[in-house]
Amino acid sequence: MTGTWDPPRCRAWSLRLFFSVAFGCAIPVAAENLRVVLEVSPPHQTYENGKVAGLSTAVVEQMLQQAKLTPHYEVYPWARAFRLAASTPNVLIYNMARTPEREQQFEWIGKVGSYKFGFLKLAARHDIQVQQLNDVQQYVVGAQRDDFSAEWLKNVARQPAPQLQLQPDVVETWRLLVKGKLDLMIDDPSAIDDMLNKHQLQPTDIKFVLFIPELEQQTWIALKKGSDPKLVQRLRDAYQQVEGSVELKKVMELGLPQVE
Repeated sequence: MTGTWDPPRCRAWSLRLFFSVAFGCAIPVAAENLRVVLEVSPPHQTYENGKVAGLSTAVVEQMLQQAKLTPHYEVYPWARAFRLAASTPNVLIYNMARTPEREQQFEWIGKVGSYKFGFLKLAARHDIQVQQLNDVQQYVVGAQRDDFSAEWLKNVARQPAPQLQLQPDVVETWRLLVKGKLDLMIDDPSAIDDMLNKHQLQPTDIKFVLFIPELEQQTWIALKKGSDPKLVQRLRDAYQQVEGSVELKKVMELGLPQVE
């Protein structure tokens, strides 16, 4: 990857290693560098062997190359990445759902992912029976803190608070599901292969029990409102140059298996 980052301050967070630049060291745009925050969410964003990669990352890197900007990546749990981007101008974030609640908080640069979410369980959990959305309320459901799906579970699905467990990231949500601490979680069938491999599971070991059409999302690259207007336009112009790329087409066309 072409991106660079400052030497990390390492600490363990659940099953993953996160890094960041020193507190307060935002990289000035004038230096042709750009601070980029993200979570690990395979296959769109990955962090392996000290490198940020993934399908969505490939699109972001193409865009930044067109803009002649060098990314300085910071990998965090989603909630922290979101709060940083929402409170700090000139910090790019991806892969983010464009919800009504977020619309006026951010400058939206371009689409960088496509998701179709559903509830999944371990296939061996025959005790979990879901035919309609109301059935979910009797089970313990996991989601990521500050993720749009968590807000949907609370505000639309009306998931009872004792039956909703919020985690810092999708890796931890998967860990709890596999350990039997959660009954259900929300994910995209096209984005689970890395988690299956991590937990030594076969595709037949999990089952999607209910898909929610209103959770279908195209996710975006964005910066906080109030960011440098010249930077925002520079990024939008660069995104237009990659709209027809193979990388963007690939990430926007990830398939959706049928519910069995």
